[in-house]
Amino acid sequence: MGMTRSYAIRTYGCQMNAHDSERLAGLLESAGYVRATGDGADSADVVVFNTCAVRENADNRLYGNLGHLRPVKASRPGMQIAVGGCLAQKDRETIVRRAPWVDVVFGTHNIGSLPALLERARHNNTAQVEILESLEVFPSTLPARRESAYAGWVSISVGCNNTCTFCIVPSLRGREVDRRPGDVLAEVQALAADGVLEVTLLGQNVNSYGVSFGDRGAFAKLLRACGEIDGLERVRFTSPHPRDFTPDVIAAMADTPVVCPQLHMPLQSGSDAVLRTMRRSYRAGRYLSILAEVRESLPDAAITTDIIVGFPGETESDFDATLDVVRTARFASAFTFQYSPRPGTPAADLPDQVPKAVVQARYDRLVELQEQISWEQNRTLVGREVEVLVSRGEGRKDGATARMSGRARDGRLVHFVPGDAAVRPGDVVHTTITYAAPHHLVADGPLAAHRRTRAGDRHDEPVVSGVAAPAGLGLPGFGPPAAPLAAQTSGCAR
Repeated sequence: MGMTRSYAIRTYGCQMNAHDSERLAGLLESAGYVRATGDGADSADVVVFNTCAVRENADNRLYGNLGHLRPVKASRPGMQIAVGGCLAQKDRETIVRRAPWVDVVFGTHNIGSLPALLERARHNNTAQVEILESLEVFPSTLPARRESAYAGWVSISVGCNNTCTFCIVPSLRGREVDRRPGDVLAEVQALAADGVLEVTLLGQNVNSYGVSFGDRGAFAKLLRACGEIDGLERVRFTSPHPRDFTPDVIAAMADTPVVCPQLHMPLQSGSDAVLRTMRRSYRAGRYLSILAEVRESLPDAAITTDIIVGFPGETESDFDATLDVVRTARFASAFTFQYSPRPGTPAADLPDQVPKAVVQARYDRLVELQEQISWEQNRTLVGREVEVLVSRGEGRKDGATARMSGRARDGRLVHFVPGDAAVRPGDVVHTTITYAAPHHLVADGPLAAHRRTRAGDRHDEPVVSGVAAPAGLGLPGFGPPAAPLAAQTSGCAR
């Protein structure tokens, strides 16, 4: 490659995309690239856009960014631009047609091809478009440049078997493919051995984990097995689907101390009629019964959700039903979205699209209600001592208040005063909540405890992980250990 080339990655969308970007960074650094300083997009030799197709106007955002880089690239011979992710999987050759200065387009199933595609584009002096229709190599077998020394993502599956009418993900990520439990646990064990305190298990529908290898109880077993891994202190997961949420998972959450008392459970709508049109395969009563079961076993669990307002055909009574469920559920917080048609989804062609002004008005009412509930929920924590894992991006001191920030075990954001303690991102502190706002908690008193960690020692260092990991663990309920990762060709179940 001659002189060292630099790269910058811009990521849009969900945690799965952010995790994929860590893999892309690891691949590029393994191929000899170095990370550009700062934002890097205007100065890097290679700029990679890892795109999302879920949000409204995702394509306009991408082409706007590509347009900004067109004159930059024209002035810098040798600069390359690559586009990957869900929008690339969907639009394919359209990207090169609309932005012919793009060098590489790759899909969700072949992120491992990026370094080779960049080299081929340079050699052939022509754009390279490679979109695979199915997964060949599980992304977790690829090297990664992790953004955090104290927290890591671990994919347990990719793809989705659901057919929600508003969602384009299954057509872009494909059918669900599950990793073998031994491979997942080997990766978690390797992260913990490297000083990681918190792991988030990722899947489009984590509750259906195990279906592809014939064990419908695999997710609950996986949570329990994570509790046996030395050094691991926190486990989170996202996202579950109410249809597949079962009592064994609730029991595993309650019985396994490392599993955090937090649950993100998408509601989408509180109207049974709208849920039916969405093809969500559960109804409001079933949803609320799950929350009741969770709270019976985990009384302090912080439950969050996703809600779509203004889905086609939603009437005022449908929306009132959503408000009723929100009042009953008393979510700690909610990600609320105004429905907008997504090309390629069945919902985009449904009749009775709700007028934008009506959607906005309903959205404002929902946000106002949820803000009130979130504030009420947070105020119940005033006076309570909480354990906080100090965050990297949120963990820098605020100059005006001298506060740092982190996440409590239930996922709530906590701003606290470190006092004279030399607290670093990745350290763990105990502090007492003195004030509550709708979206955060404040602890302005002295620390009750401060524990320095290996992750805190490394908080300023880039963390690069290779494919090597301990052999699969032979834990109860899972049968014999899996083969070592290095001996596998794909790392995924077929």
